[in-house]
Amino acid sequence: MTWIKPASCHQLTKSVVFPNYLKHYQLVTPMIDTTTERARYNMIQQQIRTWNVFDDKVLDVMSEVPREKFVPEEYRSVAFADVEIPLPNGRKMASPKIEAHMLQALNIKSDDNILVIGTCTGYLTACLAKLGSKVVSVDSDAEALETVQARLDALGINNASVSAMDLVEEFPGGRFDAILLTSSLPEWDERLERLMSVGGRLFVIIGQPPVMEAGLVSRTGEHEWRYNSLFETELESLNQTPVPESFQF
Repeated sequence: MTWIKPASCHQLTKSVVFPNYLKHYQLVTPMIDTTTERARYNMIQQQIRTWNVFDDKVLDVMSEVPREKFVPEEYRSVAFADVEIPLPNGRKMASPKIEAHMLQALNIKSDDNILVIGTCTGYLTACLAKLGSKVVSVDSDAEALETVQARLDALGINNASVSAMDLVEEFPGGRFDAILLTSSLPEWDERLERLMSVGGRLFVIIGQPPVMEAGLVSRTGEHEWRYNSLFETELESLNQTPVPESFQF
């Protein structure tokens, strides 16, 4: 195996206890749809575009898929804010700009077969289903997946399947054109290489706090992969992910 690294309105206030890092946001429940649409517009224009996301397909799909429907009800008023949102299972939903960069990096094509590792709220699964041909989305939280499936059904998304899987023991079989890991890995897991089609792309965040790096892995041949560093960030670790043998590019 060879790794190649090239150079580089009116609102009603609702009382909810927020985590400390969200307390400076006032929790409000929109009374009219125009408030939500203005917040969605501002998310695209003020957060995502300004963080160097210019792919029209990504901007369009994030405008189309209702992010607020994938956020716990008590936090829907900050569905479009530049924050990580707490989830009932103790995990967090990534901020919109990070999610946008994940989608842009994968450069999804309409005929792509896609794998999502870490379904989370299902928002990115929904976006990818709109962009690609088929999405397989796996997560270790079976209870949360029931909610995700209901959200996808409500939106009429029928080209995405969700399933529970112990990611310590297994990953889905087959090969995929695009793979998204929605949480970080402490180190590279070589099992992921076998899941990539030749020409496939994989978005991953690797490292441990406070040093993590987002990157794109491309499979350029049957035994060759290329890694491109994208940006530094920090994201929670994929649930139940073991620390595998380290690697070097």
